[in-house]
Amino acid sequence: MNLDRCKERPSVRLGRTAIALSLGAALAMPLALLGAASAQRAGPPPTPVPPRGSPSPFPQALATPSNAVAVPTIEPPVAILADLDDGQVMFAKAPDVRRPVASLTKVMTALLVLRRRELDDVVAVPAEAVFDDDDFGASSTLGLRGGERRTVRELLDAVMLQSANDAAVALAIDVAGSERGFIELMNDRARALGMRHTRFFSPHGLDDRGRSTARDLLVLTRAAYETEGFAGVASARFRTIEAPRGEPRRVQNRNALLWLYRGAVGTKTGFTSGAGTCLVAVAERNGRRLVAIVLGDRNEPFSEAATLLDHGFEGFREETFVRAGESIGTVAIRGGTVPVETARAISALVPTAKLDRVRERITVAPTAVFPPAPGDRVGTMSIIVPGVGLGSSPLHVSEVPPPPPAGEDPWWIRVAGAVGRAFGDAVGGLAS
Repeated sequence: MNLDRCKERPSVRLGRTAIALSLGAALAMPLALLGAASAQRAGPPPTPVPPRGSPSPFPQALATPSNAVAVPTIEPPVAILADLDDGQVMFAKAPDVRRPVASLTKVMTALLVLRRRELDDVVAVPAEAVFDDDDFGASSTLGLRGGERRTVRELLDAVMLQSANDAAVALAIDVAGSERGFIELMNDRARALGMRHTRFFSPHGLDDRGRSTARDLLVLTRAAYETEGFAGVASARFRTIEAPRGEPRRVQNRNALLWLYRGAVGTKTGFTSGAGTCLVAVAERNGRRLVAIVLGDRNEPFSEAATLLDHGFEGFREETFVRAGESIGTVAIRGGTVPVETARAISALVPTAKLDRVRERITVAPTAVFPPAPGDRVGTMSIIVPGVGLGSSPLHVSEVPPPPPAGEDPWWIRVAGAVGRAFGDAVGGLAS
């Protein structure tokens, strides 16, 4: 096929499918119609919350739209849905608005600890990590005691499942020598990850001074899942942690989606009065891992996250449009046409409602001149739907282009001759 400069056309490849504080009573909700992708499942049991063991209620059903293909309407002021592995964003609502994120802060705490400590390392709990019953944040603790010795694994379980603030402080001091030193590490890591709109002020998020965005939290979540050990901690429903004396402590994950949503594997809940209810939710189905993030929800965040995840699983289809090294015909450059092939594969998640609107766009490099050498880049192929780019690949010359026909001068000589003849005719006309 001969593809003209900057030409768009319908894709012909769509048939190939590529293989913080207790959430408390705010989480109570009425039963509602379940979406097609969110099957009815048994909800989590109430979990005792220190210091007095009052139960923290959780929703027992999810309220999600029956039509998961349609673009959802989300109540929280900030939300994002993306592919966890490649970061492709499928839905976004105010993703760059900075907000307090409560205990979602602990995802960064866990990431740093896992990068600097082994799970079997033993931590001696410092006095600074002990919360009294009347301390702010004491309703979400493991009940650690000064001098108690616990493994990194046990403390991380308490941080990620029960959102234990005392365990977060104990780990922070163990890693950096002080909370302040650990906070510096948190912000250094955020900058290194490119989280331009994020600033941390504590290892637990109680302060509400810390700020981040949904897009930055997506970056953080992807980095956390690339860190060995994180996925195993985030997916656990229950853990048992020994106590200095008396019965072992049993901690329960506050992410109700681990009970209510098929394929849920993590990650973290958060709540303060300033941040509202927040959630980073990861789910996996058929080899696809998606992450939904909601910030500032006024009620429970699980139905909103499930709505986004349903849309991602049901409303998108993974497509491979071209493979690396695939020939796509010829393109016209200055002086002739050349056969080209893609330098890399183009795969993407495509909204099922827009499959018939996918287009291929070929853009020829303005510096491409005939005859190029094999392997030269002469253009770019992009796959787009209206307003969204799904991916692109450089176009390289696949073989030596044929020389001009015998007896025919190269194009630049023919052009120069034509210009010369036209100039001579004009001069002759003036002389006569």
